[in-house]
Amino acid sequence: MKALQAYIDRQNKWNACFGNHTPYEVNTAAGRKRVAEMIDCALSPENLSCDGELPRAEVNRRYRELTAAAKDLVRLDPTVAQYMYEFG
Repeated sequence: MKALQAYIDRQNKWNACFGNHTPYEVNTAAGRKRVAEMIDCALSPENLSCDGELPRAEVNRRYRELTAAAKDLVRLDPTVAQYMYEFG
């Protein structure tokens, strides 16, 4: 759960910077679905590599971080795997 919580905290901080004060959470089914879809989107090749602009080491670091958060989320609620291409 550590990776998932770190991911959610980071996303909530970014959202607050841009004026979005609706926090991500995993306490409800809708909240878990929203986080699963966000992780799935972040794992797309274009988003993961910033359209090929990032160095391979950074892409690998992001991939490990996102997949760890996704695995934590699936362990918490196996039904969210259907919202994530890689895990569904």
